[in-house]
Amino acid sequence: MSATRILLAEDHTRVRAGIRSLLQTLPDVEVVAEAGDGREALQLIQTHAPDIVLMDIAMPGLNGLEAAARITKDHPTVRLIMLSGHAGEDYVAQALRAGAAGYLVKDSAVAELELAIKAVLRGQTYLSSAVSKQVVEGYLGRAEGKASPLEGLTARQRETLQLIAEGKTTKDIAHLLNVSVKTVETHRMQLMERLDIHDVAGLVRLAIRAGLVSSEK
Repeated sequence: MSATRILLAEDHTRVRAGIRSLLQTLPDVEVVAEAGDGREALQLIQTHAPDIVLMDIAMPGLNGLEAAARITKDHPTVRLIMLSGHAGEDYVAQALRAGAAGYLVKDSAVAELELAIKAVLRGQTYLSSAVSKQVVEGYLGRAEGKASPLEGLTARQRETLQLIAEGKTTKDIAHLLNVSVKTVETHRMQLMERLDIHDVAGLVRLAIRAGLVSSEK
């Protein structure tokens, strides 16, 4: 039986090294690549064809949630396990909606990491023991009437919102997205109109609340 191929995406080098060390203690598991952000993870999936992507939610440039949505669409056979320092309902809900098959808090024990890997390989969903059943049920029960303010945005608009919240200039964003400065300005205007937020500080606060960026980074 061949080893389970894992791509690890985490922007903090020390945290990534710690997770890699845990993974290396597991039988029949091979870390085939490591990424420092969502864009790099997308590129490495093409090259290494992993079975599982273990990915942090809060990463610069392209966060784990946006990357997860693209992976689910473009690589439907790849199973996603999201990593986070948070066990709150909003974070869990967004991860599941993005296509994650598993959700682990970063201080999970190695035994739980192994359980999560085995579960998602069987096609099951695995949630960290730190995520209470009540949190998930509460989200599912309210999902119909509690749409995220970001749901009306396109993927490119959400990506632009994250980069704005990270303090990137219009020129920086245009370079990263390979579009014109005018196009970025149009995205910014459309964001403000759709969200009814008319200053950058307000966009930043929304991005933090929605989990696109972390207030800790």
